Amino acid sequence: MKWFSRAADTSKFAAITQTLNELQSDGLTLSIEELLRYQSKTRLIDIKASRNQQSRMSGNYLSRSKGRGMEFDEVRHYQHGDDIRAIDWRVTARTGKTHTKLYREEIERPVLVATDLSTSMLFGSQLLCKSVQAAHIAALVAWHAKARGDRLGGMVFNETTHQECKPRSRKQGVLHYLHHLETMHAASFANQQALAAQDFVSAFADNCQRLRQLAKPGSLVYLITDGHAIGSESVRHLSQLSRHCELIVCLITDPLEVALPSSAQRLNVAMTDGEQRQQVTLGDLHAAQTYQTKVDSLMAARKQLFRQAGARLLTLSAGESLEQQLIDGAHQWIR
Repeated sequence: MKWFSRAADTSKFAAITQTLNELQSDGLTLSIEELLRYQSKTRLIDIKASRNQQSRMSGNYLSRSKGRGMEFDEVRHYQHGDDIRAIDWRVTARTGKTHTKLYREEIERPVLVATDLSTSMLFGSQLLCKSVQAAHIAALVAWHAKARGDRLGGMVFNETTHQECKPRSRKQGVLHYLHHLETMHAASFANQQALAAQDFVSAFADNCQRLRQLAKPGSLVYLITDGHAIGSESVRHLSQLSRHCELIVCLITDPLEVALPSSAQRLNVAMTDGEQRQQVTLGDLHAAQTYQTKVDSLMAARKQLFRQAGARLLTLSAGESLEQQLIDGAHQWIR
């Protein structure tokens, strides 16, 4: 039995097929080709700091130039007019002559992208798996950072392993990150783990700690996840990160996690999140309302925890192309 009439179902399938062809994707696996596509889409977003972040960390985001003190260059003899705060007292004591440190303006800003490819992300009910949409977002941010001249780095992780990428400049840094996305995505599907819920929470917290340690002050940090494993420990790490960096969380949802599909007739459907199995009834108003209350509560709780961590939130669906969502207005959270 189908949820839709034959005509509606055929039309929906045709639209999904057309969109997947445009995205050069099958919605399930991940290829470098579909990530390279976003190199021509960088105008969809404009990475800028929020007003609060600009006032807290003036200079780090308003321009790509980070100014004195951000990157050490060399030591030379002190000259009249040098900033006395830059005197290198160790070299001065060792040589008996006053020396000062010189700093080079760092014209590139670190942009870190942390992409969650855990088991809960390997799910999609309509267009794309959440993990594929997450990779598309990561690719768009990566290419945009390259276009601005910023350095790109970050992490790709699941509940059992992770890959770190130190910030790099130019196209090579982007390709390095995209390669990790592709290989980790394939590995995540091949080695899905049946862990206890608390183990997923602990693993996510560990990865948040790694991200905090990787991010230098002044970095712009994107965390792309569905938030299923957010907990008090990960909030603690993200809170520490957001004190010195700007943190943007891209919260990925699937249409089935937002609402039950409509049905003209009552249908009993089995649903699973990979751990638990549940029966739901489509076409039943009471069941739909109960389901809606539950998923709304879960999503509100996740968003509250990320806001508590000092993050700006951008919610994106795996049921629609990233480009269309940005055109429709989600970009207002980024610009």
